[in-house]
Formats: sequence, C-alpha cells, structure tokens
Amino acid sequence: MQTMTTFDIDTDLVPFMQLIRRFEGCRLTPYLCPAGIWTCGWGSTGPDVVPGHSWTRDYADRRMERDARQFIRGTLTLCPNLQGDTLCAIADFAYNLGLGRLKASTLRRRLLAEDWDGAKAELMKWTKGGGRVLPGLVRRRAAEVEMLG
Repeated sequence: MQTMTTFDIDTDLVPFMQLIRRFEGCRLTPYLCPAGIWTCGWGSTGPDVVPGHSWTRDYADRRMERDARQFIRGTLTLCPNLQGDTLCAIADFAYNLGLGRLKASTLRRRLLAEDWDGAKAELMKWTKGGGRVLPGLVRRRAAEVEMLG
C-alpha cells in the first residue's frame, strides 16, 4: 500500500539515506562488489572510484547525499506515482541496481499499475549478485517490500 505523504527531497531524503547506510555500509577503500563493479564509500560507483585511491569519510558522506538525490529524481522520473516510503524503497532498489534496471523491469510496470502485491513479488526476484543469492540482498529486498506496506 502506498504511503499518502508527499515526498520533500530536503526533509524526506533521511529514510532513503538510512536504507543506504543500513545495507551498504561505508568502505573508504575501493573494492570490487559481488557483481564485479568497483565501489567505494556508501556503495558509490563511477569514474571517481579508482582502485588504490581511498576516500575520506566526509567525501563518502557528501557523495552519498548527492547520489541519493540523483536516484530519488531518477526514480520519480520513471515512476511518478510513487511517494513517501514507497518512493524511498524503490529509490533504494535503483541505488543498488541502477536506474537502467528499474526502467526496463517488470517491477516498474507493476509500480506504474499500482499493483503493490505484484511489485513486492518482483522486488524479491532481485537477490542475486555475481550469479548467486546473497543474504544481504535478500534482507535488503525484504526491507524494501516492508516499506511498500
């Protein structure tokens, strides 16, 4: 079920960033994630993630906030009917897997149709990393499902 509050990016970003912190953790030295992607900070990827180049905690925190804002906006572009906890849950999915995966997914079709039970089932299909089920992804998807109500 959809939470009936409006999303305010400046104040309601907090629950989304709490999800990121809970499931990503903060590592200041770049590492290869289970999918083989160089990652640093709070799960950040991109051209500034360079093997052997560590980040400061301050940079990791600022980068996470910048990325969180980007993923909230991107999620709203793809699923404009989302708000509140539902938006946070799906933005977390996109943060973890990418906006491209959300855009092409059956999950998105279920969300746009407001088929919340179907969306919950679709979320739980995304629990693999590097070809195997990862307990951390199972927990993350379960937390996202819970936020859908």
